[in-house]
Amino acid sequence: MSVKSWVFILVIGVFISCAQNKNDENIREIILSQLKNTHNTQEWFAPTETALKGLTYEQAIWQDSTANHSIAELVTHVTFWNEMNLKSFNNLEVSDKAVKNDETFQVPTEEEWSITLKRLDSIQTEWETAVEQADLIKIQDWAEEITNMSAHTGYHTGQIVYIRKQKGWWK
Repeated sequence: MSVKSWVFILVIGVFISCAQNKNDENIREIILSQLKNTHNTQEWFAPTETALKGLTYEQAIWQDSTANHSIAELVTHVTFWNEMNLKSFNNLEVSDKAVKNDETFQVPTEEEWSITLKRLDSIQTEWETAVEQADLIKIQDWAEEITNMSAHTGYHTGQIVYIRKQKGWWK
């Protein structure tokens, strides 16, 4: 092979490597965008911060006559799963006890309500920080789980907005 051929192959290799690194960083940016959109950045839908702003405890625990969940139950459910995933992501101990999903829908006391809201906000912030600081291999390994978690958060936030609009509690 001539020197020109080797140089050409080297340039193509560097170009492909740079393109791959850009794609890897795009994965991080997409995941961060999803996390922020479900937390406190309003793009296509209301994030949790907007959906829960100004909500009273009485409104949060209101429940219709069906088996539908209250807003408070939805918040504790989302908080539980986001926290469990965050612990796993951070390689922290997670209980090996089988979790019954229905048990994650809890109604906090009035005293616990503001703590519950702060806890959800804190966990969402911790997720954003964890993704910003994680290496790209971990981001790639967790991409599907994190995007599913974001969709789950968005789904339940939509339920919260629906309840608030239905009851006339939406701004």
